Amino acid sequence: MTNPSKRLLLFTAKLGYQTRSFEDAAHKLGVPLLYVTDRCHQLEDPWGDQAIAVHFETPEVAAYTVMEALRGQGDSGILALGDRPAAAAAYAARGLGIRYSHPAAVEACRSKLRMKGIFRDAGLCVPWFRHLPVDPPPEPELLGISYPCVLKPLSLSASQGVVRANNREEFLAAAARIRRLLKSPEILATREAHLDHMLVEGYIPGREVAVEGLLTDGTLRILAIFDKPDPLEGPYFEETIYITPSRLPESMQRAIERCARDAARALGLSHGPIHAEFRVNEDAVWPLEVAPRPIGGLCARALRFCLDGASDPIGLEELLFRHALEFPGWNSPRERIASGVMMIPVPKSGILESVSGERAACSIPGITELSITARLHDAIVAWPEGASYLGFLFARGSTPEKVEQALREAHEKLSFTITPGLPVEHPATHRMTNHGN
Repeated sequence: MTNPSKRLLLFTAKLGYQTRSFEDAAHKLGVPLLYVTDRCHQLEDPWGDQAIAVHFETPEVAAYTVMEALRGQGDSGILALGDRPAAAAAYAARGLGIRYSHPAAVEACRSKLRMKGIFRDAGLCVPWFRHLPVDPPPEPELLGISYPCVLKPLSLSASQGVVRANNREEFLAAAARIRRLLKSPEILATREAHLDHMLVEGYIPGREVAVEGLLTDGTLRILAIFDKPDPLEGPYFEETIYITPSRLPESMQRAIERCARDAARALGLSHGPIHAEFRVNEDAVWPLEVAPRPIGGLCARALRFCLDGASDPIGLEELLFRHALEFPGWNSPRERIASGVMMIPVPKSGILESVSGERAACSIPGITELSITARLHDAIVAWPEGASYLGFLFARGSTPEKVEQALREAHEKLSFTITPGLPVEHPATHRMTNHGN
């Protein structure tokens, strides 16, 4: 398939594993792929990819830069990878007349506080919540805080800085830890919004699931419900395993799908991929977050789709490519086999000195891929300050149970040597590929 009159604008903060999958899809479909990135604009195309350089912290300005660069050129589709580029993509789409969610809806997803308020006003299940300044330290007794509760930054992702507190002492310790993280040079350099405040909310017991979906003119198609079999009960919330199809009862899965549609509708999202997180218990389905972007990092490799007439399944990136450009096959069903990914957890902060057991891990039946994304001799950071994993394990099997077993057995074969090297009072956030949730 070749269509030179079309092109895909890919808004992305960095060029890595997921962008290579989009490059493969572009080559396969014969469609130009144009990057919009936040690289230094003073460097003249250092990677030779003719990317448009913008600053995602000013999304309207970034969108204007893109519109000026594309003035009078052909039809395009737009996709965004990651939370920061999504707002710029929305403004650019609006200016270029491309179907995409409204900028106001995308902006609402950038603040956990704004999102909680929208969910509450729409009648969805949300715990009590309030936002507090990180400095001076808040006094929980004066604020009527009840326990257990969860403290989290307003705009960071991948559970970075999210801490559970069961009493006053833990609350004060968590607040101090979040304050140090948000004031660290690494976080300040991101120029994220709302780094002077945090969200505090009631802890929701139960299991956690993720939903991958695709909106078309306001109609949400559920691509997958991922179970998270490891309990996420705190004190930190580093995610590990995603497995689909879900093993939850059919009635619960339908309730999750309804909640995902209600949450997307409440936010005003209308077109493009979404990645959403939910807590489920005997009382209700509780929406945690909805992001107007696909699942991040390498996790997309856990999803494959059966394109009519094709001998091999296509990946999520090609499916989204086809959807953005209105090519046939964007509604292809997911393959029927069970699949899963383990985001290999970081056991402690330090310097990664060595990795062993990779061959043994790959020999486990059901394991389809192992990718160690952390680089040797680099600093790695454990949660809650961290936001990047050691790597990714992938498995497929006839049942979700077999997939989970394969991932756990393969992980047991891996060994990571991590030596001390990071001062605790200055948390770093080494930038490896993460899933972005």
